[in-house]
Amino acid sequence: MTLTGGSRPGSRVVAADHVSLRRNNLSVVLRHVRDNGPRSRARIAADTGLNKATVSSLVAELVERGLLREGPADSTRALGRPGQLVELDGTGVCGVGAEINVDYLAVTALDLAGDTVSERRVPLDVAHMDPSTTLSRLADLIREAVAAVDARDGQVAGVTLAVPGLVQGDTGELKLAPNLGWGEVPVVREMRERLGGPSYPLHVDNEANLAALAAYSELQKTEPVQDLVLLTGAVGVGGGVVSNGHLLRGGHGYSGEVGHMPVAPAGRICGCGRTGCWETVVGLTALLHKATDADDPVRDPALDVDRRLAEITARAEAGEPRTLSALKDVGTWLGIGGAILVNILNPDVLVLGGYFAVLGPWLKQPLETAIRDRVIAPDGGGCRVVRSELGFTAAVRGGAQISLDQVFVDPTVIGRSETGVAQ
Repeated sequence: MTLTGGSRPGSRVVAADHVSLRRNNLSVVLRHVRDNGPRSRARIAADTGLNKATVSSLVAELVERGLLREGPADSTRALGRPGQLVELDGTGVCGVGAEINVDYLAVTALDLAGDTVSERRVPLDVAHMDPSTTLSRLADLIREAVAAVDARDGQVAGVTLAVPGLVQGDTGELKLAPNLGWGEVPVVREMRERLGGPSYPLHVDNEANLAALAAYSELQKTEPVQDLVLLTGAVGVGGGVVSNGHLLRGGHGYSGEVGHMPVAPAGRICGCGRTGCWETVVGLTALLHKATDADDPVRDPALDVDRRLAEITARAEAGEPRTLSALKDVGTWLGIGGAILVNILNPDVLVLGGYFAVLGPWLKQPLETAIRDRVIAPDGGGCRVVRSELGFTAAVRGGAQISLDQVFVDPTVIGRSETGVAQ
């Protein structure tokens, strides 16, 4: 008996393989242009090993999806007709990063080229607010960023939430954030409900991990660093580790909680309930307690962190003894903990982020001295200390980048239209 109608199982497998292969090749071409700059179709074919006809077809589709655009003629070609260059077109596709921290909320939208479309940070005493209220406030900021993307006829590739605590990314849960007083909060589900079930994906990640990714991307523009540790300081202290170009998350995704290394057993009680954690001696709260009196306005969490740090900077520049003493003390403790990390991980670079970067001119020297004294390898293991230029935007920028990375992995997540504008 002969069966008629439908397709043969083998043909479905072949079709699926073809779709998967094309998706992979689209990714290869898009990433090649991102990493190497404008290229002619012939050059892309030569560099990637794909044939010219395939590259022409792939480029045409990426242009339709609003991910590439036609550039100028290739002026480097010596013989024959100049080829047309194609270049990254980031204007129609954006990733959004949103951060919850102890004393502020922040949201940034970046386009595919890395340019800022929308950016906002709001001072807020999150540590004394319930999760529901905080998430509702953050949802308002995310809607503002999405509206800015919509205003330029763009598409949101995704939103990544950055939180200062232990995260279970596969379930979208914040397991524990001691400095927020939060535990077992399904932040992705809660945010999805507040945003009305958006079509774009939502993710959650540790803020230090996202800041480390942003710092790594920034350093790659000037030097080929493959191993780094980023220390981000606010009220809490987090760390992100990039090894051989890859973020280290740990066996269960809980790495990076360096602020809870026990370094001062006879010290203060930490927000996690333990005594003598590293952040109790190097966190922003620790610095302010050393440098200011209880009634000093600079301690007010309602004051934007940039303004608080600007005041500390002004006092340090004026040579105020108490401020300088506090900075030296924090810098030394920063080096004590940093030396532990350098001894274990031997990074090329130790990057100071958050408030450590802002006050780096006073923290760096005692930090480097402590590392030289305590790292067993010669010359501090070859580790350099640098200040991040991203400040408090690192985590949200890293979150936006994570959302955009999915486009480079699978360009078909971005729709196509007859006008070539991403849909």
